Amino acid sequence: MLKMTGNTGAWAVLLWPVLFTKCIPLDCPDEQGGLSRCPSISQEKLLDRVIQHAELIYRVSEESCSLFEDMFVPFPLRLQRNQASYTCITKALPIPSSKTEIQQISDKWLLHSVLMLVQSWIEPLVYLQSTLDQYDNAPEVLLNKTKWVSEKLISLEQGVVVLIRKMLSEEMMTATYSEQALFQYDVQPEMLESVMKDYTLLSCFKKDTHKIETFLKLLKCRQTDKYNCA
Repeated sequence: MLKMTGNTGAWAVLLWPVLFTKCIPLDCPDEQGGLSRCPSISQEKLLDRVIQHAELIYRVSEESCSLFEDMFVPFPLRLQRNQASYTCITKALPIPSSKTEIQQISDKWLLHSVLMLVQSWIEPLVYLQSTLDQYDNAPEVLLNKTKWVSEKLISLEQGVVVLIRKMLSEEMMTATYSEQALFQYDVQPEMLESVMKDYTLLSCFKKDTHKIETFLKLLKCRQTDKYNCA
C-alpha cells in the first residue's frame, strides 16, 4: 500500500457538486443495442450535448489533478515533473497543437482528433483507478471523481462516433493508435515513481480534455459563424 499524508477532511466539504450534475445521455441505442444515427436528435443538439460532456469532463479532471497535487505532490516534485522527461501518452498522436494548425484543419480532422484523444485515455483511466485504490489516504472524493470521469469518457466516445456518422456519413471508425500501444504498465513501480506517474497522467489528461473541449467548440463555431472563429 502507498502511504501518503494529507488532510482529507478539508476536501470532504467540497463534495464536488459537478459530479452530480445530470448529464444528458449522448448515445442513441437502437433495438439491437447498437448506436444508430440518432434520428430523434438534430446534429446541432447532438453537438451541444457532446460539448456539454466535454466541458464537465475537463472541469472534473482539473479538480482531480489539483486535489491529487495538493494531497500527494510536494512543490519540489512539481518542479521535478516540469524539468524531468515525463511525457504525455498522447504525444505520439498526430494531433494539431499550434493555433495555426488548429485553424487550418478541416471539420473532419477536428472530429477525428477528438475521437483519437478520447479513445487513447479510456484504458489509462482504468489503470489510474486501480493505482489510486492503493493509496492509503486517498480521499474518496478523488476516487469517485476518477471513476466518474472514466465512465463519462466512454459516453463521450459514443457521442463523438454518432456525431461523426451524422456530420461525415462515416459508418465505421478505426483508431490508428491503440491505447495499449501508447500506454505501458509498470508491474510494481517504486512509490515515488508511481506518484509521479499518476500525477503525470492526471496532468496530461487535464491538458487533453481541454484540447477536446477547444476542438469541439471550434467545430460548433464553424457551424454558425464559419469566417469569424478564432
